[in-house]
Amino acid sequence: MSRLPPVVRGSLLLALLLLNVVTTRPPRELPAAVTFTVVLMLPLVWRHRAPRTVFGAVAAVASVQWLLDVQLPADIALLVALYTVAVHSDLRGTLVAGAVLEAGGFLACLRWATDGAFLTPFVAVTAMIVAVGVLGVHVRTHRAYLAAVEERAVRLERDHDRQARVAVAEERTRITREMHDIVTHNLSVMVALTDAAVYAQHRSPGKAIAAMHQISETGRQALTDMRRSLGVLRTGEPDALRHPLPGIAQLTTLADQMCAAGLPTRIEIHGAHTRIPASAQLTVYRLVQEALTNSFKHTPAGTDAKVRVECSTETVTVDVSDSGPRLPSAARSGHGITGMRERAAAYEGTVRAGPLPGGGWGVHTRLFLASSGAATA
Repeated sequence: MSRLPPVVRGSLLLALLLLNVVTTRPPRELPAAVTFTVVLMLPLVWRHRAPRTVFGAVAAVASVQWLLDVQLPADIALLVALYTVAVHSDLRGTLVAGAVLEAGGFLACLRWATDGAFLTPFVAVTAMIVAVGVLGVHVRTHRAYLAAVEERAVRLERDHDRQARVAVAEERTRITREMHDIVTHNLSVMVALTDAAVYAQHRSPGKAIAAMHQISETGRQALTDMRRSLGVLRTGEPDALRHPLPGIAQLTTLADQMCAAGLPTRIEIHGAHTRIPASAQLTVYRLVQEALTNSFKHTPAGTDAKVRVECSTETVTVDVSDSGPRLPSAARSGHGITGMRERAAAYEGTVRAGPLPGGGWGVHTRLFLASSGAATA
């Protein structure tokens, strides 16, 4: 029965009530009884669209019925209208409708109570009114709760999707930055070593052979860095375990590589760098690598570079400078500087890059290890 459409259920109820009227009423009372039955039940078709208006219309018809002293089973329409008001309106509207129906029940019991027994039917009518009102309020509250839960679930799913998109974008940026640092640095070194080997192959074959060996070593290092970076993205990838992330201790090897490529580089490390988290050490290494690569690409032969790293329990300060000619900032700007700033921002640090007062170019960075990036970068 509950699965039938509302119009079908209302039609069946109206048919049953009319059948009751036809079979129980004398012929002279049939016109009034049938008319009031139809008029009481008909507005219920629109009760979901305008619950208060329908309740008022049914209550008005019931008032006329009371004045004409016509007692009908169709008065159940009042309870149905009250239930609809309780389901679709606020508590105030429900209380007003209940009070109106309670007054009507009081008058009905006064007129139609048999043998002067007023209290018993009035209590029964009151109990039905209260029960219907409470049931309607409960249904409304339950529906509101389910709607709130569904809305919260949709909102959480939307937030989860947004967070997933942000995470994907951040991971894509991180991978791009890592690949840029690895590829740019190693290719720059390999190109320089190749040019040196070509130039020295006739005049100094020994230097040419050494340069070729250095090219091979640089290529292998690039492949190792690529495997390591890609291995971090794959759970259980053995290459990520066999090749630890480079850190401050590997800056000496980086300086030797730059020296072999033609950029004499001096490294100074102050403080206990072994106590610095591995993620922060990787950031320092990539910052120095990118700064030296920029110096190597944008300075003429004969330029030298200096790297100074100061480590403490709270900060790591990185200074990279070279003796190249003073150039406008735009001459050395590009994706490398942007990537350096993104790396430093993970530790609430900033990157200052520009010409030095005494000549040359310098890059200054300070990382704060107590920031959230220290744990997550």
